[in-house]
Amino acid sequence: MIPQVMTSHRLSLLTPLALLGLLVGFAHLSYGSVAEDEDYYMQELLTREQYNQVQFLEKPVASIPDGHEHSRQNPAKKMPKGKAADSSKQTDKPTADAKSVKTANKKAEKNKKSSLKNPNSISEGDGHYNSITDECPPMGLETLKIDDFQLHASSTKRYGLGAHRGRLNIQAGIYEDDLYDGAWCAGRDDPLQWFEVDARRLTKFTGVITQGRSSLWSSDWVTSYKVMVSNDSHTWITLKNGSEDLIFSGNREKEIPVRNIFPAPVIGRYIRVNPRSWFNSGSICMRVEILGCPMPDPNNYYHRRNEVITTDDLDFKHHSYKEMRQLMKVVNEMCPNITRIYNIGKSHSGLKLYAIEISDNPGDHEVGEPEFRYTAGSHGNEVLGRELLLLLMQFMCLEYLAGNQRIRHLVEETRIHLLPSVNPDGYEKAFEVGSELSGWSLGRWSNDGIDIHHNFPDLNSILWEAEAKKWVPRKMFNHHVPIPAWYLSKNASVALETRALIAWMEKMPFVLGGNLQGGELVVTFPYDRTRSQGMTREHTPTPDDHVFRWLAFSYASTHRLMTDANRRVCHTEDFAKEDGTINGASWHTAAGSMNDFSYVHTNCFELSMYVGCDKFPHESELPEEWENNRESLLVFMEQVHRGIKGVVRDLQGRGIANAIISVEGIGHDIRTAADGDYWRLLNPGEYRVTARAEGYSLASKKCEVGYEIGATRCDFTIGRTNLSRIKEIMEKFNKQPIRLPVRQLQARRSRERLLHSVKGQVCFCQLQNIKTPITTPHSNYKY
Repeated sequence: MIPQVMTSHRLSLLTPLALLGLLVGFAHLSYGSVAEDEDYYMQELLTREQYNQVQFLEKPVASIPDGHEHSRQNPAKKMPKGKAADSSKQTDKPTADAKSVKTANKKAEKNKKSSLKNPNSISEGDGHYNSITDECPPMGLETLKIDDFQLHASSTKRYGLGAHRGRLNIQAGIYEDDLYDGAWCAGRDDPLQWFEVDARRLTKFTGVITQGRSSLWSSDWVTSYKVMVSNDSHTWITLKNGSEDLIFSGNREKEIPVRNIFPAPVIGRYIRVNPRSWFNSGSICMRVEILGCPMPDPNNYYHRRNEVITTDDLDFKHHSYKEMRQLMKVVNEMCPNITRIYNIGKSHSGLKLYAIEISDNPGDHEVGEPEFRYTAGSHGNEVLGRELLLLLMQFMCLEYLAGNQRIRHLVEETRIHLLPSVNPDGYEKAFEVGSELSGWSLGRWSNDGIDIHHNFPDLNSILWEAEAKKWVPRKMFNHHVPIPAWYLSKNASVALETRALIAWMEKMPFVLGGNLQGGELVVTFPYDRTRSQGMTREHTPTPDDHVFRWLAFSYASTHRLMTDANRRVCHTEDFAKEDGTINGASWHTAAGSMNDFSYVHTNCFELSMYVGCDKFPHESELPEEWENNRESLLVFMEQVHRGIKGVVRDLQGRGIANAIISVEGIGHDIRTAADGDYWRLLNPGEYRVTARAEGYSLASKKCEVGYEIGATRCDFTIGRTNLSRIKEIMEKFNKQPIRLPVRQLQARRSRERLLHSVKGQVCFCQLQNIKTPITTPHSNYKY
């Protein structure tokens, strides 16, 4: 009887062990398999125990973190030497002494002993792994790495103010609605509300960043809060300051982010922010970012299959102005035969606007070779574009040296200009406080408060008024619209950076350009201003709308995220429905944009690339952002070789500058450069093209554009008109045509007629042998 009991007892013990072993076996079988890694929760349960068994206390910091909304310190990884911020030291007053530290150590020892019994205990550090003295990077609420299903809340006021909207720097629309508002707002205003993030794996949490609600009409923010952590979302541990719950200072207004660093890192899967007080005239509303480092877990396929890793050995960091200049110098020294550094002018504070040229013959314009430009940083706080251009110049130099045929062909056939920082003054302001604390607008404008990207003359209105009066093309051209005199005056509200850009754009015969922006994922193309007055949104196409659409799609379609229909919207607009592109005026009207000015005043087709939801991503995000945009940056440059190109010459073979190139059916012309060469961006098809110049007869021919990259050659030879040849001969011999006033000419003719009549009378008298002198009332002459 006893052996049977023992046997049944052993079976009862072996059954759960066998099941556990079976699960482990399935986990090992699914290792490395893409098709069998969906249930990452089960894999985490199987591996969580090893973390709960090793829990040692890191050295605690005996202080209460404060909201640094005035000090605006930068994360340590984001600052150059001498500027690294230790948020734990930026506190108002210490609240713990050696005794409290000793007590905390004792509690830690107690927790360490009981951790094997309590699987939901939260360790306040992790001695099994190397200690992290500075804070972890953002987990990705702002960059959308944390998806909507990982965000939860105790209650919500309405769907548009749900937990999925509680992301740092998320923006509300001008007209707030039920879908896209600017924060998470609790359904009730009481201390029982919370905002929760599920990291989906064990994570070392080191801090929280908060903002108030983005709204033009409401003022809502949280002034203090608690933080709680859990492993299973049921048992929660509140962060303590000694024996009391730790209360963190929140926001004092709704836009400036406030960062709080924990006294010691805590490990868990879930983290909650529990508001304790809020603005008296407002409600509980928050935008949040969590600072956290995922714990090593080789069995967590969810993280590994979504991780983007770059193989490019580049300098992935944020660069100060001085570091940017040094990096450009390093690239120039590595590739001296294909690069040249120059500046186009100075900023308001005197910083030079450096550009780098990449070409097989730097410094010279080669006849027949198109010129391309990328600019970035016109809004100083939109930092991603600036770093992408710095990465691009490194990449092109290294790949050229490595013999990459695609890059070599691009360099040898194109003159490329990269201007990474149009607004270095604004960038320095944002860089000083760091990626998470610069907010949505710090550093956007120039030092004199001007939005550089929209500081160009509004030539659209001048052109459209001329078209309405039917002055085009008799009295005014449909291209190269001149800048009005008032804009060129010294008293005009024009930034120094804008004047430098205009001079640069007029000097170089650019064919195609892109300016990198931030805060969205979309490519916009002209026109940026609505044609109808009073309209904030209206589709306003250019005569080259079909070309612009292709150019925009060439960038968006090769970006890793822009055309992904399953991606979450950055703020309020779902641009993925439009293939990641939109006409600028259809989005929001803006007069005097760089894109419109470039199209109407020069030959260059300019577009804006909004390359990321996060204007100023943490430097840990730069490798992934580079992978997102690298192919797009290269593909868009290659589009400069689409359409037709050629040279307009006279009968002696000399190039004719400023000759006008017209394409039948397209109401926008371009002009030849100083050597008579031109480039006209066109989509595949057959076109009737005409070349004409002042003093020359016009010439037309059919030019066919193919689907493959490479512009079709379409040259013209035109001769002088007879009138221009006569003028040239007369000017050569210093003989000017006689142009008398009308009255003088009439008087001269009347005198000639009178003289002729008098001569006739004299002849008649002579025939009659009359000797008496004849006089006339008009003359005293005697005959």
